Amino acid sequence: MTTPLPQRVPIARPLPLAGAIAHLFALAWVGPAVLGTLFAILGTSLALLPVLGIGVLGIIVFAYALFGLSWLESARVGGLYGVQLPARRVRRSDKTGFAGFLHTIWLQLIDPSSWRALANFAIATVLGWAALAALALAASGIVAAFAPLFADTPAVSLGRTDFELPVAWAPLAGLLIALLALAAIVGLAVLHGVISRAVMIPSREQHFAEAAQASSAQRAGAVRAAEVERTRIERDLHDGIQPRLVSVGMTLGLAQQKVDDDPAAAKALISEAHTSTKAAITELRQLARGIHASVLEDRGLDAALSALAARSHIPVLLDVRLSGRCSAVSEAAVYFVIAESLTNAAKHSRASEVRVLVREREGGALWARVEDNGLGNAHVTPGGGLDGISNRVLAAGGTFRLDSPVGGPTQVEVSVPCAS
Repeated sequence: MTTPLPQRVPIARPLPLAGAIAHLFALAWVGPAVLGTLFAILGTSLALLPVLGIGVLGIIVFAYALFGLSWLESARVGGLYGVQLPARRVRRSDKTGFAGFLHTIWLQLIDPSSWRALANFAIATVLGWAALAALALAASGIVAAFAPLFADTPAVSLGRTDFELPVAWAPLAGLLIALLALAAIVGLAVLHGVISRAVMIPSREQHFAEAAQASSAQRAGAVRAAEVERTRIERDLHDGIQPRLVSVGMTLGLAQQKVDDDPAAAKALISEAHTSTKAAITELRQLARGIHASVLEDRGLDAALSALAARSHIPVLLDVRLSGRCSAVSEAAVYFVIAESLTNAAKHSRASEVRVLVREREGGALWARVEDNGLGNAHVTPGGGLDGISNRVLAAGGTFRLDSPVGGPTQVEVSVPCAS
């Protein structure tokens, strides 16, 4: 699912224009403090990089402060001009452990949208200074316009400058200066809107390029997920059900040979074949359930996850809060992520408990997190179960994150569009 291109609304409407003027005056006071603090953190951190711990800590603080400023700037510009800008999200690394954390910080530092937001904030701050200067000039012009009423000198000064006006000309010149200064404030507000739209709103070409890239990633994820699923089915059939059925055939053949000479032995062999057949049927059902969960389609994600938790070999604390149904693709992606996570927790993590949270987030996203208290050290391997579900999530247009340091805990987090 692609994000719609933000609509470019008119800038000079009265409400956005008044809001832009108020923003400029506020930024003239707040902006220098914010920018000064931000770059002080960066400069200090770079200077202290030889002292690794302190320098790296400062870089981490700067990275998240930069992200926070970009988030606030996107919200400010979007709210001011009534446009829905692309959601700002922390860019997360697909690596695990401390190396993954450092890579995540690096991704924040090189995120171009964060630096565009910082540049827009800095430009708006400079425009705010200019707007304050124009406001002071307008006030001086108004004072000059009324100078004949109180001036006892032949000339009056314009504000704190050395420029003097003859008292006879002061009303007309003061009024003209005040009008020009007020017009300059309006012009600065319009300029702020033009620059903010150019910097913060993606261009049509960029939007379509990002949409094409996302679509290509989804197609690649779908192809990869299908390949992993096909490989898994082939492996399960070859390593599980096929040998069992071959064994059933051989057992029945032996029973056929002994049915006349040793009926008791034949009866025992038939009983053994019967047991193996029931086990094969169970494995087939489990395999089919891994391909398609009928309860998910019939009763929804909440009921399907409840059934999944009931079959789990370890206790599952399930917390699902959904207001309605999502698309079949999205529900299936989340369901199989949780199913694979529970299977891995039971087989490999030595966990004694698993917690599953499912929520419907703002903006129409289906979000889920699975956390176990096991040994950790889980990772995505090509062709493995986690590889399959991560590509399934990518094909649904969502994001997948695995955090599993050595010693635990393991967290799997997934978010997919509710209507994909």
